[in-house]
Amino acid sequence: MASNSEEEPIVGEVEEKKQVKEESAEEVQERREWLMDMMKLSLGLGPSPEQVLETLDMDGVVNYIKSGKCKKIITMAGAGISTAAGIPDFRSPNTGLYDNLQKYNLPHPQAVFDIGYFWKNPEPFFLLAKELWPGVFKPTPCHYFIKMLADKGLLLRHYTQNIDTLESQAGLDPEKLVEAHGSFRTAHCLICEKEYSKDFIEEKVFAGEVPKCDVPGCEDNIVKPDIVFFGESLPSRFGELVNGDMKECDLLLILGTSLVVQPFAALPNRTQHHTPRMYINLEKTGSGPSNPITMLMFGGGFKFDDEDNYRDVFWQGTCDEGCLLMAEKLGWKEELQEMVETEHAKIDKNAKLLKAKSKSLESEKQKEEKLGGNTEDQSKTVEAKESTAEESSSNTHVPKTNIPKSPVTKSPVTGARSKSSATSNSSKSPVTRGPPKSPSLSKTKLKKS
Repeated sequence: MASNSEEEPIVGEVEEKKQVKEESAEEVQERREWLMDMMKLSLGLGPSPEQVLETLDMDGVVNYIKSGKCKKIITMAGAGISTAAGIPDFRSPNTGLYDNLQKYNLPHPQAVFDIGYFWKNPEPFFLLAKELWPGVFKPTPCHYFIKMLADKGLLLRHYTQNIDTLESQAGLDPEKLVEAHGSFRTAHCLICEKEYSKDFIEEKVFAGEVPKCDVPGCEDNIVKPDIVFFGESLPSRFGELVNGDMKECDLLLILGTSLVVQPFAALPNRTQHHTPRMYINLEKTGSGPSNPITMLMFGGGFKFDDEDNYRDVFWQGTCDEGCLLMAEKLGWKEELQEMVETEHAKIDKNAKLLKAKSKSLESEKQKEEKLGGNTEDQSKTVEAKESTAEESSSNTHVPKTNIPKSPVTKSPVTGARSKSSATSNSSKSPVTRGPPKSPSLSKTKLKKS
């Protein structure tokens, strides 16, 4: 996470003021007991809870689900469940998102999701957002497995770190979903906090523009999708549900997360001490901190390889492979595969429409830019012509007329100008811009004077 401690505060930055729900005396006491039990278990000072699973492997988890005793499953997921959809994870060497951001000229890879950097330079984020935009990618078998758990009445809640909204695309009920790091579904102005829809942001992003507020007096300020950047608080929904959900959870499935970013990474340690936990990932992480203070704050981690392990199961592989294998063992594989094929066909159709929309927006932008350039050129041409015309007019003499003109004389009484009938000197006569005056009119004026 980037630090802005040495920089001056950003002008106009607004700090979110959220009301924190106070815990009741009963909740505080429960929390204390949980921490005491966690310390005892972590330090080996108390007996381990009774083992719920028959065996500490996938078969043990499958049999537990089949037994009917498991009805409040919580799934928690990271970027690993979306890599099969073509979305890179963050930390994998060479292929991870953080290893492939050089083209954005960032001070460091994490800056693309740093709120301080975003205030100063939002363009890199929106360029990346166009590449990762929801609707371009299809949910994976893992996403549909989670949806299937919900359809069968077994899912209490799904917690995700991902901002790709693939769970929603898979059809998961919003009530079952907690997007711990937000999503692109809505957006807000950073200053006046007016809410904007995904469609509004989508149109700007695919046109290659930074979304700006349209409220009078706030037009130049950035509209940011409601995803959580480094330096921002998690959505209130996360805090409202997590304690109660983890207390009710009777099976925790952890899918495709490196368990690095807090407080999400601490969720496995917030379940009841007897609750089974299964971790499907390419690497075995989250075994717990060695620092006792950190252990007290976030828990002792998994005990996959410990002799006193009584609830933790690790299955190594991709999330799709793990979920397909579980579906097969549960007798759901054909149903899952049929769901994937049907839903992907619908998404392919929508993706074509989105691609056509993107091309249309880009084409319109190019036309506007070209038209704007032509208009500017035409304006310059008109100005040049007008300037040339003015110069030509100031330097042009009126042609001399062949009509004879009389020299001008003054009346001795009034000083009025009059013309004499004497022969005029055409070479010295003044230039006239209108028609010459009638000689008879000149004589009349002379007599009157």
